[in-house]
Amino acid sequence: MSAADTIGLLTDLVAKARRAGADAADAVLVDSVSLSLAWRLGKLERLERSEAGDIGLRVLIGRRQAMVSSADRSSQALDELLERAVAMARAVPEDPFAGLAEPADLATRFPDLDTCDPHEPSAETLIDMARRGEDSARAVDGVTNSEGADAGWGRSGVAFVASNGFAHSYAVTSGSLSVSVLAGEAGGMERDYDFTAAVHLSDLQSPEDVGHEAGRRAVHRLGARKVKTCKVPIVFDQRVARGLIGNLAGAINGAAVARGTSFLKDKLGTRIFAPGITVVDDPHRLRGLRSRPCDGEGLPTERLAIVEDGVLKTWLLDLRSARQLGMRSTGHAARGTASPPSPSASNFYLDAGPVTVKEMVGDITQGFYVTELFGQGVNGVTGDYSRGAAGFWIEGGELAYPVAEVTVAGNLKDMFLDLVPANDLVCRHGLDAPTLRIDGMTVAGL
Repeated sequence: MSAADTIGLLTDLVAKARRAGADAADAVLVDSVSLSLAWRLGKLERLERSEAGDIGLRVLIGRRQAMVSSADRSSQALDELLERAVAMARAVPEDPFAGLAEPADLATRFPDLDTCDPHEPSAETLIDMARRGEDSARAVDGVTNSEGADAGWGRSGVAFVASNGFAHSYAVTSGSLSVSVLAGEAGGMERDYDFTAAVHLSDLQSPEDVGHEAGRRAVHRLGARKVKTCKVPIVFDQRVARGLIGNLAGAINGAAVARGTSFLKDKLGTRIFAPGITVVDDPHRLRGLRSRPCDGEGLPTERLAIVEDGVLKTWLLDLRSARQLGMRSTGHAARGTASPPSPSASNFYLDAGPVTVKEMVGDITQGFYVTELFGQGVNGVTGDYSRGAAGFWIEGGELAYPVAEVTVAGNLKDMFLDLVPANDLVCRHGLDAPTLRIDGMTVAGL
């Protein structure tokens, strides 16, 4: 459907909801198409193309709200969708914090963020990417087998209409390539990977670079050993440092704060990082994987400093969590077709520091450089942190030998306060961080 047809369809649906007794209503439509494949040992293993479309309707009667969704756009199906939504809204308990945005607060300007690549790749293009990536990885000396390469592309068109007068649509695309290989022989094999993702395929790293890095990482892990339990400085490689920033994004999510289930629930306006640390959420980054011209409730979005000079400045809020906390929405609502809006970060990153990675590692007598983390051992209520890890032992300021089958542990409150960022930030994924150093964490091994 064209953008105009989509907006027209949703406008009619919302108007019918009002006539059926809803005090307010909004509707969202998502059309998507994707192409994905798997390539292993020089052969195509899987090639899939999918197309999907879904409509979600939310109706509010007083402070009661209900949501229903359907993939069927026929008039009869939409009438049934409407009837179910209104009936459900009359039956559910009241939610004192439910409601649409005030018309005066709605976004009226929508920046062009270049989030849609107009060129749809052919299957042959993706196959060539995967082939080149795997060939490059298998060419690395020491690589003995392959788990394969995966390439994918997708486009989603999003349209949103509400009875408060809001109506807008936009499209987003993304492409990706990942390569995973094994090094060594039976009894001493190691696996590693690399990947790249971008809004425009032209912004992806070259398949050869992705494959070579996957192979290099796998080979360098050969001969991994355990170390004795100790407390040492830990350096988190960029790839795993992103996870720590993800833990922060979860802890400042307004829904978790309002429920009292965040270890940072009482830290607004206080220091949670060392002086000089900055964390930013930027929904307006050109070609950003999580960029958006407005939020899921029609409110304007803007670049926000979440942490300034180490001090937590704001939560990530949608309308509901903002009302619970007696605050204003920060424009961070995200939504699907089957659930009401909830807070979500956009392009979220911790800013770079002044030191190089070499300098960061260079003054460590004994330490651990982490390149991979396993498990889900993070308690969002207390901040306790314990995860399986692999990487390299640091001796005399150099990476000495690979390490595996250990656990790193601490508490995120202390970890954030002790965190030092390197200067190697590259914003590629929508959730990004430079290499990070945290002193005094526990490495549990032998």
